[in-house]
Amino acid sequence: MNKKLADDMRKIASSPRRIRGQGMTEYIIIVALIAIASIVAVSFFGSSVKASFLALGSDLIGAEKIDKQATTEASFGKAEAAAQEVTTLQSYNN
Repeated sequence: MNKKLADDMRKIASSPRRIRGQGMTEYIIIVALIAIASIVAVSFFGSSVKASFLALGSDLIGAEKIDKQATTEASFGKAEAAAQEVTTLQSYNN
């Protein structure tokens, strides 16, 4: 009886359906890690990229010239100041 149970468990553990499920779980974990990294990158570089795109867009449509370097440096300064602030749960009580 014990041998039959062990054989049944071995068949279940090596079934293609179970292996496919394991692959799907690994895929979901990788996608979640990429999403988290993307959110962190956008929150860190978002204002600088936004300033660059705004400057580029104004150049394309022939609008008033925007000083790209000054705008980007100002955005970077704000981001750096925000990164150095001490954030606690009290900070989110608005």
